Formats: sequence, structure tokens, C-alpha cells
Amino acid sequence: MRYVFISYNYSPDFLTPESWFKRTEGYAGLMECLSKENTVISVKQINYEGDHTHNGIQYRFVNFYRKKVYLSRRINQYIKNLQPDIVVVQGLHHPLQIVQLGLLLNKNTKIIAHHHAEKPLIGIKRYAQKLADKFVDAYLFASKPMGLDWVKKGNLASPQKIHEVMEVSSNFHPVDKAQAKEKTGVAGNPVFLWVGRLNANKDPLNVVKAFFKFAETNPDARLYMIYHTGELLVEITSVIDNHPQKNSIILIGKVVHDDLLYWFNSADFFISGSHYEGSGTAVCEAMSCRCVPVVTDIFSFRMITDNGNCGLLYEAGNEAALLGALEETGRLNVKEKQELSLKQFREKLSFEAIAAQVHQIASSL
Repeated sequence: MRYVFISYNYSPDFLTPESWFKRTEGYAGLMECLSKENTVISVKQINYEGDHTHNGIQYRFVNFYRKKVYLSRRINQYIKNLQPDIVVVQGLHHPLQIVQLGLLLNKNTKIIAHHHAEKPLIGIKRYAQKLADKFVDAYLFASKPMGLDWVKKGNLASPQKIHEVMEVSSNFHPVDKAQAKEKTGVAGNPVFLWVGRLNANKDPLNVVKAFFKFAETNPDARLYMIYHTGELLVEITSVIDNHPQKNSIILIGKVVHDDLLYWFNSADFFISGSHYEGSGTAVCEAMSCRCVPVVTDIFSFRMITDNGNCGLLYEAGNEAALLGALEETGRLNVKEKQELSLKQFREKLSFEAIAAQVHQIASSL
């Protein structure tokens, strides 16, 4: 089968193919796995033009326009000329481009739209998505209920087109915990890890407050917080500095992504406070390292954790609920949960598993 992956976004900050390959490691694994038995072409606009093959993927870096426009005939004609069987459109916020693509492609070519955390458009734009829906043969959502919400709101017509497929995966793997801790300097029993932005959606303040209450009866427990944006850092620092258990929470700040392998392998549990996620990259990465997720009860995390079977779910924004989940960690068979987390990752969240699902869906269209 001949797949063409297309993103209509222009990314001018990337000047070389190598910089783009590095940026898309969390997504490219899907294409790499598909390329083992199929032809896979990725069409992308960065600040570079040329053709490159990398890890089995044929990259076509084109430059038909330098900013977002709604008339996309040139790039759509380019896609048609590649003679794809399947076109995978990255993102659901390009309805007019999809309409033009659908009108141009051969009838035998199928379009799959891959959701990437977008929320349903409203107002007149919602009607553009409804129109584009007529040309889309399948949608990939990290959680089927998330896709059904688009149907409920009238942006998509039929639940029959919605398929539950994880958005991203992880290149990480389990390593010896003692070796990992030697690199990170992590101490504590048990060890909890936070990785994410310090913004309102991630709700780090709720996590910090609940963890301090947990630490009052579990003084050896430690929470390490890794973050690359600090919207709520001042508030969080104030809470920590004025708390008698302040040594229980350690603010790490930015970490090179490749080094997260050792941080995930140093931790026993991974905490998230998110109110909404299109999928959950950090949770997925944690589970690929046998880290047990303690995460909010939202659509994407239900799917990722097999409805909490390999971790614990709690109500987003509810400090008491998170405290209850933290206390529950002390009653778990941690080794059993760690193996369940790794099993769930390999069977549902790995690039190999995602590619198999996508190919099965594509073959059924």
C-alpha cells in the first residue's frame, strides 16, 4: 500500500531535514513501522526544499507557500501526483484544505484524518468541518469517546468513521533502576515524577498541594518535577517554600529529552494533573519504562491506562481524589502494576502496535 502523510502547517524554524527528523521522533515511528511493508511518503513544508529518505520514510520537503493559505491546490496536486492509496492528514483544523484535496484525488484514494489534540471548531468554522467530513473516510483519535464528542457537537457526522488509535508513542525502554538513579541522583521511597508544562491545564498546584498532604504520613516519599515552561512557577515555589514538608518536592526544571529515559526509569510512579490532553506523550513515555501512571480520569488517559487497569485514575482538579490515589499507591502490588504498564505500552501504545492498527483500518476502507 502507498501512504502519503501530509501536514498543511508551515514550520519555518526548521532549516534542515535533520532538525525535522529530531523534532518528530514521537510521531515518525508510526511511519517507520508502516514503511517496512509499504511505501510511505511524508510531505512537509519547512524552510528547506529537497527529497530525503530517512529510516525507510521518503520525505518530500516542499515550499509552495510561506504562510497558511486556504487555497491549497498546488500542494494537493503534488499529493495527487504521488499516486497514494491512502492520504493521512495531520490534524483536524484544515477543513478547507481537506475539501480541496478530496475534490482533486482519485475516487479510489482514501483520506484518513489524524487528530492531534484539536478541539471542535465553533461558529461558521464548524460548518467547514462538517463539509470536510464528507471527504474523510476515517478519523484517528487517541480515545473513541473523544471522537464521539465531535459527533455529538455536530462537527462530524458518523461515529462509524472514528477509530481509537494512540496519537504518539515512545522511543524509551526499561533500564536498570539503580543505574538510572545513579545518573539522576533521585532518592526517596517511593519516587513520583512529574513531566509537563506548569500551566493551568496541567494543574501542578493541585498536584503539589495533594502531595504535601500525602508526605505528612509518608515522609520518605519524593516528587520530582521536570518542566520546560513555568507559567505557575512563582505560585508553586511559594507553596513549596512555605511548607514544612518542602523537601518532599524537588523542582528540577528543564531536562534534555533524551535524558528523560533515566528519569522515568528512576521513578516508581508518574503523576499528571491534566484537565485535557489529545493523548499523553509523557504518560506513554513513563509506561514504556515500567512507571505506574497516577493520572486524571480524562478520555485519553482512560484509553492509555486501560481504564486504570495498569495505574490509578482520579478526578481532575480534585485534591482529595488525588490524595486518595496517592494513598492507594501504598496498597498496590507495584511490581505487578509496573508489568501491566509495560504490557499495555507494548500491545497498545508502541509504534508497532499503532502501525498495525492504522494499516488494518486503511485496508478496511
